[in-house]
Amino acid sequence: MASSSSSPLPFSFLLLPFFFFSIFLNPSNARLTFDFYKDTCPQFSKIIQDTITSKQISSPTTAAATIRLFLHDCLLPNGCDASILLSSTPFAKAERDADINLSLPGDAFDLIVRAKTALELACPNTVSCSDILSAATRDLLTMLGGPYYPVFLGRRDGRSSLASSVDGHLPKPSMPISQIAAIFTQRGFSLEEFVALSGAHTVGFSHCSEFISDTYNASSYSQYNPRFARGLQQACADYKKNPTLSVFNDLMTPNKFDNVYFQNLPKGLGVLKSDHGLFSDPLTRPFVETFAKDQNRFFQVFAKSMQKLSLLNVQTGRKGEIRRRCDQIN
Repeated sequence: MASSSSSPLPFSFLLLPFFFFSIFLNPSNARLTFDFYKDTCPQFSKIIQDTITSKQISSPTTAAATIRLFLHDCLLPNGCDASILLSSTPFAKAERDADINLSLPGDAFDLIVRAKTALELACPNTVSCSDILSAATRDLLTMLGGPYYPVFLGRRDGRSSLASSVDGHLPKPSMPISQIAAIFTQRGFSLEEFVALSGAHTVGFSHCSEFISDTYNASSYSQYNPRFARGLQQACADYKKNPTLSVFNDLMTPNKFDNVYFQNLPKGLGVLKSDHGLFSDPLTRPFVETFAKDQNRFFQVFAKSMQKLSLLNVQTGRKGEIRRRCDQIN
C-alpha cells in the first residue's frame, strides 16, 4: 500500500481553494470594510470632506439636518439603504413624503446630491448613496466638535421606498418617552444608547408647531422654566402665519456638538415634550444626569450608537444597487 504522503488528493479537496476563492470574489458575499473604496475610488474621503465643508459653511443648519436624515433612513425596518432619498412615483408614495418626513430640511438632501454628483464624475457607478449619507453624517458631526467614529463602507442602496412603512418606526416629539424608547430598544439599542442618540438635539432646531401648544398647556407648562416658556411663546407668536418659524433645540450652544443639551434639561430648558420626558422619566433620568456631568461618556456612547445605527440591515453585494441618482432607482 502506498504511503499517505504519496496518495493522490481527493477531488473534493482539490476544489477547496477554488471554493474559497469564489466566495471571496462573489459580490453577493461582500462585506463592509473601513477602506472599501481604497482602490476603486481613492478620492472618496476627500470629495465627501470638501463637499460637506462647502455646504456647511454656506448653510450652517446642514449638519443637524443631515444627522436627522440619517436617523430617519436607518431607523426604519429596511435599515441604512438610502431609501429616504428616493422620490415618490405615480405608483408609490415614498418614505420622504410620509407626514413625519415632510419637515426634513432640504439642505441635507442637497448635500447628498452634491456629493453624489462629484463622486459620479470621479468614480462613476462606484459609490452608493447610503455610504455617502453615512460618511457625510460622521464628518459633519466631527466638524461641529462631536466624536469621531470609523464608518464601515460598502453598503448598497435599496430599491424600494414606501411611506406606508414609516408609521410607528420613527420617534415623534408628542410621544411619551416610553414609546420613543421602545422604538430604539426594539432595534437593539439599550436605554443608555437611546438617551445618547437623543443628545443629537444639542444641535439643530425644532419648528414651533411641534411644541408651542405645550407652552400653553397647564400640565406640560410645568416642565418648562417659566421665563424660557414665555420666550418660546414670543418667538413663535406668528407661527400660524409662518409655519417655518423655529427655535434652536439648545439655546446655549446651538452650533456646537456638546453635552449642554443634557445640562439644560434639569433646568427646564428643553424645547420638546420628548426632551422633558428624558429627564422626568425615572428610567432615563440617570443617563441624562451622567451625560450632563461627563461629556466624554456621552461622546463615547453616542459614537458607538451612531456606528451601530449605521449598520442596521445594510445591504451588500447583489442585495442592492449603486444608484446613479440618489432620488431614483436605476
